[in-house]
Amino acid sequence: MNDLDVFAGLLGPEGQALLAELRDHDPADELAAATRLRREHPAELVSAALGQARLRQRAVAKFGADAGRMYFTPNGVEQSTRTTVADHRAARFAALGVRTLADLCCGIGGDALALARAGIRVLAVDRDPLACAAARANAEALGLADLIEVRCADVTEVDTAGYDAVFVDPARRSKGRGGRIFDPEAYAPPLSWAVEAARAAPCAALKIAPGVPHEALPADAETEWISDGGDVKEAVVWFGPAARGSDGPVRGGRRATLLPAGDSLLGAARPDPAGDEADRAPVGPVGEWLYEPDGAVIRAHLVADVARQLDGRLIDPTIAYITADRLTATPYATAYALTDVLPFNVKKLKALLRERGVGIAVIKKRGSAVEPEELRKKLKLGDGRKSCTIFLTRVDGAPSMLLGRPAAEAAGEPVTSGR
Repeated sequence: MNDLDVFAGLLGPEGQALLAELRDHDPADELAAATRLRREHPAELVSAALGQARLRQRAVAKFGADAGRMYFTPNGVEQSTRTTVADHRAARFAALGVRTLADLCCGIGGDALALARAGIRVLAVDRDPLACAAARANAEALGLADLIEVRCADVTEVDTAGYDAVFVDPARRSKGRGGRIFDPEAYAPPLSWAVEAARAAPCAALKIAPGVPHEALPADAETEWISDGGDVKEAVVWFGPAARGSDGPVRGGRRATLLPAGDSLLGAARPDPAGDEADRAPVGPVGEWLYEPDGAVIRAHLVADVARQLDGRLIDPTIAYITADRLTATPYATAYALTDVLPFNVKKLKALLRERGVGIAVIKKRGSAVEPEELRKKLKLGDGRKSCTIFLTRVDGAPSMLLGRPAAEAAGEPVTSGR
C-alpha cells in the first residue's frame, strides 16, 4: 500500500481502534507494543498508528489537547503554526472583515483550522496529497469541515479571485533533507511569487522565517514578528488594509507582537535597513535597571522604540540591552535590578558569588564570546541558597559582567561599579 492508502486505513474502524489504544502510548514501549499489535492487525497499519501516536505527542506543544484528535505528517508537525499564533493571525483577518480566504501551502491545516474557528470560510491548498489528506481529516475531527475546502494543487495555478484575502505559507525546508532554507527565493514557492500573489489580493499575509533580512522585505507592507512565551516563532508580512495604521498607510512598518497577552508595538519603516540601533537610541552609562527586550522586539528592530518608552539608553551601540535610572513597567522587555557592573574577570566573579552565598545563577550572554555553560563550570557554584542573574556582554565596547535579579524579586539595591 502507498502512504495515502495507509493513511486512509487509519481513518477506518480498525485504524481508529488502534489510535484509541495508543492514546496514552509510552514511546519507550514501542517495540513491545508493535509486536503485540501485529498479531491482530496488518503490520503497515500498526506502523502507521504508532507513527501517528508519536506525532500527536510531539504536536501537543503546538496544538494542546486538540493534538490527540488530529492527524499529522512529520513535516506537518515541524512546519505548522502553533494554535496561539494561528489564532492571533485569524483574529487579525476577522477584524479586517475577511469572510473568505485562500490558504496557500496549507500543510496539515493548522492555520485553516484557526481561520475557520474565527468564522472565515477557507480554501486550503497544498500540492502534497498526504498533507491534504491530513488537513481534510483534521477539519472533520474538529467539526470544521463545513468551513474548509481542501484542494490538492500547485498553489501557483490556483485562481484566488473572489476571495477576501490570501494567506501564503511557503515551504522553508529543503525537500528530503529537511534542512532550513535561508534564501527567500529558494522557498517553495519563492518569496517573490508570494509577494506578488499577496499584492494582487484585497488583503493578504505571508509567513516567513523570523530571521529574514530586513532589506528583503517589501516596502509596501507591514512585517510583524511574533513571539509566544518569550520565544520568537515567526514573521508575517501583511498587505492591504492590515498594513495601515490609524493615521493611514504604514510603509514598511515593523511590528512586534507578544503572545499570549497580545501586546503589540508598531514602529515606522527604518530609514536605513542596513543600520543598527545606535542611530536611533542614545548610548550611556549603566543605570540601576537593565531591560532585556523580547526577541520579537529585537527582530523587528524596535529596541530603540522601547528605549524611548523607558526613558532609557543602550549600554553599547551594538548590544540590545537597555538601561535606565528608574523602573518603568513594560510588556516589551524584562527588567532586572542591577547590583554590580564589573569588567569581565572569572576569578573576581567566582569570589564575589562565594562571598554572597550564591548557589543558583542564571547566565545570559549578548555580545560575548564566553559560553554560559563553560563559565558555569569554572564558577563551581556551591550550595548557597541565594540566586543571581549574570549578564555577559559589552559596556561601551568593553567585555563586562552585569549582576542583578529580576525586578519581580529584587528590592532595588543601588548599582555598584567595579570599574
